[in-house]
Amino acid sequence: DPEDLIICLISGGGSALLEAPAPGISLEDVQRVTDLLLRCGAAIEEVNTVRKHLSRVKGGQLLRHIHPAACLALILSDVIGNPPESIASGPTAPDPTTYAEALAVLQRYGVMDETPAAVRAHLQAGAAGAAPETVKPGDPVLCQVQNFILGDNLLALQAAAKAARREGYSPVILTSRMQGEAREAARVIAGIVQEVLSSGHPVEPPACLLFGGETTVTVRGTGRGGRNQEFALAALMALKNEARPYLLLSCGTDGTDGPTDAAGGLAAPEIRRRAVQNGLSPEAFLANNDAYTFLKAVDALLITGPTGTNVMDMGLVLVPDPLPSSRESGLQKTRMERRCS
Repeated sequence: DPEDLIICLISGGGSALLEAPAPGISLEDVQRVTDLLLRCGAAIEEVNTVRKHLSRVKGGQLLRHIHPAACLALILSDVIGNPPESIASGPTAPDPTTYAEALAVLQRYGVMDETPAAVRAHLQAGAAGAAPETVKPGDPVLCQVQNFILGDNLLALQAAAKAARREGYSPVILTSRMQGEAREAARVIAGIVQEVLSSGHPVEPPACLLFGGETTVTVRGTGRGGRNQEFALAALMALKNEARPYLLLSCGTDGTDGPTDAAGGLAAPEIRRRAVQNGLSPEAFLANNDAYTFLKAVDALLITGPTGTNVMDMGLVLVPDPLPSSRESGLQKTRMERRCS
C-alpha cells in the first residue's frame, strides 16, 4: 500500500544473510562462486557485482517487493566510501553494475571454468538481455526510498582516537580506506611506524596510529588465517629488526577474521623474540597463508568473539615515549643528518 512505511536495517553481513537466488540458481551455486572469488583475492565490490546478478533482492531488487510502499533504510556501513549500492549488496539502492561486468569479474580472476554451469548460463543470458537487470537510476521503485548512513569505519576510528587521547597518546588517523593485499598494506604501515620511531613524524611518541578499511588476501598456501592475521604477521616481518617498543593490532570489528575463531592478530618486538625462541620462521608461515598457526604459537591472536557490529577492519599501533635520554639523542642525530643533507 502507498501509505505503508517499511523500515530496513542494513549492515555488513547482509549479502550473506539476505538472499533469494534468481530462477535456476541454487544457494549452493551462489556460495560456490562467492568462495571462488574470495579465495583469489577479488575485492568485495567485485564479489558483490556478481552476487547482485544472481539474486532477486540484491542490487535494489528488494524494492520491487516493497513498492509502492515507502522505504526508510538505516545503514551501518562496512564498505569503503559508504556507497549504499555496495553495503549488503545494496538491496534498497540503484545498482550501476551490469551482467556484462559480472561476467568480466569471473574472467578477470580466471574462475569461469570452475563457476557452476547454472551461474554462467544465467549471467550470459542476462548479458544478452534475456534476464531482467538490477534496479537502475530512474526506476519508479526508487521514488519512495531514503537511505541513511548511521555509522562507518571513520566513526569507529574517531572513537578510538578519543580513547587513545584519554590514555595519554597523541592519535593520528592515517586512513579509513585501506585496500589492497594485506601483506603489502602491512609494509606501508610498518614504514610509518619506523618513521615515528626514528624522527617523530607524522606524530611524536607517545603516539597512536590508527587505520581502517578492508584488505584482501590472495590464497596460495594451505594454512589458516584471515586478512587481519596476515596483516599482523607481515608487519612483524617488516619490523623484524626493530627493537624499539611498539605494539600493533589489526582486527575485524565484527570479531571474526577468516575461517578462524580470531578477530585478528598482534605484532611487537616481544612477539618476534618468542618466535625466535621457539624456532619459528614467520616467512614460512606467511608463504603458506598460515598466520593463525604462527600467531597462536606465540600467543599473539586477538580473540573477542562476535561483537554484534561490523564497520570493516581497524588497526592501531601504539608507540610509547622512549626514555628521555634516548629520545634526545635520536632527535639530535636526526637534526644532524638533515643539516648534512
